[in-house]
Amino acid sequence: MVTITIDGTAYEAPEEATILEVAREHRVDIPTLCYLREINEIGACRVCLVEVEGIDHLVAACNNKVADGMFVHTDTPRVRRARAANLQLILSRHDRRCPTCFRNGTCQLQALADRMNVHEVPYTTFFETKPIDARFPLVREPEKCINCLRCVSTCQKVQALGVWDLVDSGSRAHVDAIAEDECAYCGQCIANCPTGALHERDDTDRVFEAINDPEKVVIAQVAPAVRSSWAEMLDLGGKAPTTGRMVAAIRRLGFDYVFDTDFAADVTIMEEASELLEHIAEGVPGPMFTSCCPGWVRFVKTRYPALVGKLSTTKSPQQIFGALAKTYYAQILGIDPAKIYVVSYMPCIAKKMEAAYPGMDSTGSGPDVDAVLTVRELTRQLRSRFVNVDLLEEEEFDRPLGIATGAGHIFGVTGGVMEAALRTAYNFVTGENPDADAFHEVRFEGPERGWREKTFDLPDRQLKIAVASGLTNADALCRALERGEVSYDFVEIMACPGGCVGGGGQPIIEGINLSADRGCTLRIIDEQSDLRFSHENPAVQACYDDFLGQPLSERAEELLHSNHADWSMPIRMTADGTQA
Repeated sequence: MVTITIDGTAYEAPEEATILEVAREHRVDIPTLCYLREINEIGACRVCLVEVEGIDHLVAACNNKVADGMFVHTDTPRVRRARAANLQLILSRHDRRCPTCFRNGTCQLQALADRMNVHEVPYTTFFETKPIDARFPLVREPEKCINCLRCVSTCQKVQALGVWDLVDSGSRAHVDAIAEDECAYCGQCIANCPTGALHERDDTDRVFEAINDPEKVVIAQVAPAVRSSWAEMLDLGGKAPTTGRMVAAIRRLGFDYVFDTDFAADVTIMEEASELLEHIAEGVPGPMFTSCCPGWVRFVKTRYPALVGKLSTTKSPQQIFGALAKTYYAQILGIDPAKIYVVSYMPCIAKKMEAAYPGMDSTGSGPDVDAVLTVRELTRQLRSRFVNVDLLEEEEFDRPLGIATGAGHIFGVTGGVMEAALRTAYNFVTGENPDADAFHEVRFEGPERGWREKTFDLPDRQLKIAVASGLTNADALCRALERGEVSYDFVEIMACPGGCVGGGGQPIIEGINLSADRGCTLRIIDEQSDLRFSHENPAVQACYDDFLGQPLSERAEELLHSNHADWSMPIRMTADGTQA
């Protein structure tokens, strides 16, 4: 421990701590733009400058360590002038048309300029403008980039992808994609961008056009993780952000039906658990990987093509829902599948691309899922329609595709798919249900380093499993598998740290990681559910009895399974979100 004095007050601090860490621990506010703890500590923005006695120049608080006897001043005229000048220089290279920016109101540059009382830019304004490339679900607007390098560090250190980097030098230096075709579209770069330089392609207008078309039956499906975050950027006037209130809000947008993707998650478990047991019975070498996460699927197809054949062929819940909506539910309604328009609300950017892949058209009448919107897009929709969510009474999902179990709900948190699958696989083998929490050891409390492995007993054999989230962890796990250092029967991987609750399409709240809290919400919903096993979902049972037959039946294989060899990286989309 060392003693450091900040603005006249002495504090004890670990000798490896930075000035910024010590200041924040003691509620001394130092502004930052580029800083991300343990990820991006490079002092690029220079707005965290402080004055240290004995040092002639100002130093960046974010990457300078404390020393015993150090005296730091955070609010001198010299510090204030330097911070303001640096912020003005950043603003001079930034498109300041804030009212039309996706991050208006949540932009850290905008908020910092206001807080520092910087309302004039005395320098010549210059920035580069490029047209938006609608072939991709992830959009970059270079005129809004401040070269903070958050996206570069996040992509390299958290996701092991290295899609972004700083190119050119001097005044020409800028961030650009250097490995665009390897992008997993996880959206973690968006979640960590302080401005609107990175954002999802906005598809809200397409959805409203479909809602306003009297010839369309427009259906919304809502992913499990959405119910944990949908109200984070809305004012509920003290009301609880319940699932029922979320359903009511989405219904006010004009949808004909609002269903629960968790129903399809239960169907996914029926197929995936059956597929796993079939692999075991036939002696297929493991592991079988889950394939619910399209970011992970893109990653493995790019980096580890030898492992692609081990992906489960079961489609993701989003795509299973779309396939059943345009076949099974179209049959229930007695209408042409071409009239059904399916909209997904997802915590994910990669889902936008997934909907356009080959094999995701079950009826020949167009994509099974017509549009995918993030939670941020849902927020924009509700605001644009002036929906007063605090005045809404709770409503239930429509039936039958709105009935779900606790097992379906936990798909949104790391370990949830694995746990749900093990619950049902145990039943399929023994004919009895295990304790609903028997496989709790696969649960993650939040983002973790490395992966978690466990061994569970099934009759006559042991099942060795692994669970990981974040592509850096996935990369390490895949390398270990290829080197023969580990072996498993079943592996769940989610691209985003913490799972879908930490997805790149979730609301962005600077400096706060809510994935653990969101995951806890889903776990509580599971614990409080009357039904906690996918195979006990009465709507799923009816779907199999009346339409699919049984898991892995010919019809189930046709509608609910995919061949990952049908498409290869790279792949493009058209402006309307369909495959190019």
